[in-house]
Amino acid sequence: MYSAVRSILFRMSAERAHEWILAALSRAPAAAGWFAPRVRAPESLAQTVLGLPFAHPIGLAAGLDKNGVAIPAWYRMGFSFVEIGTVTPRPQPGNPKPRLFRLIEDEALINRMGFNNEGARAVARRLEQIRQLGIHGILGINIGKNKATPNELAHEDYLLALEQVAPFADYLTINVSSPNTPGLRDLQSESFMLDLLKAIEPIRSRHSLPLWIKLAPDLPNDEIERIVDALATSPFRAHLGLICTNTTIERPPLSGRYRDETGGLSGRPLAARSTEVVRIASRAAQKRLPIIGSGGVFTAEDAYEKIRSGASLVQIYTALIYRGPAVVGELVRGLDELLARDGFANVGEAVGIDVKG
Repeated sequence: MYSAVRSILFRMSAERAHEWILAALSRAPAAAGWFAPRVRAPESLAQTVLGLPFAHPIGLAAGLDKNGVAIPAWYRMGFSFVEIGTVTPRPQPGNPKPRLFRLIEDEALINRMGFNNEGARAVARRLEQIRQLGIHGILGINIGKNKATPNELAHEDYLLALEQVAPFADYLTINVSSPNTPGLRDLQSESFMLDLLKAIEPIRSRHSLPLWIKLAPDLPNDEIERIVDALATSPFRAHLGLICTNTTIERPPLSGRYRDETGGLSGRPLAARSTEVVRIASRAAQKRLPIIGSGGVFTAEDAYEKIRSGASLVQIYTALIYRGPAVVGELVRGLDELLARDGFANVGEAVGIDVKG
């Protein structure tokens, strides 16, 4: 059924289709169930990570639903956790259009959205309404700084956004790795991250929130190792995790007509590098920090590779665009079969099994 809908959506521009889907799912969350059977997670996939109980490892990555308009629909699709955002303290329109492009032959996307969102206050109001409806599920909120805020004042933006959305989150993600906000990736340093973690600790502890740091795939390997070690030895490590990775500005060989557009590349071409970063981070963390693997996951085998490389959880985005809602159940069922094939009683036993000291 989704293939027929996709053929219609792919006649629209990528961003128009994106907006249309979000509007439809916002108005009719149950429509998500028309395209996929209900996901039933086997006990073998359940685990607790940073104090939160995940029914299975598959979650929705940030970026697809920046303002949290379709949260009930994502849970209906079967995701065990949903991450919205990136949310900035003040509203901003993002970069000029067009800014989202499909590379159909590559099963990839290029985006230069630029943190377009309604701002933390508006998102918080929407989340309060959703809570009143009794919608339950693990919700992550990804926060970032406004484009106009200079880097020397970036910590103030993260604090402002956090103060607004923290009451409605199960976890927070600190985004310092988007390629579409000028200078943002310069904040991927041990000193800035540790200073920021110290600054936001009073708010974080008040709400008992786990924090995830989202890393870029374009960092040199030795820099990834230094950052991970600094975080893993910090006073904040007990409630801290890593998301590997954001989109990439690198361009492997691509076939899609929009391959030369600027912005962050996601989808299949990112898979190998994101898994490599998971492996590097896992080795450096030495089980002191959990990892969410994100980038190029389309099949259960893709997700399983990230898990065996050190990821406890896995996020998808681009696969949902190309494969539709049924992909969530396919990943869950496939992971259960792969664990059984390899003799693992539960997913936790497989996490990092391929990573050597």
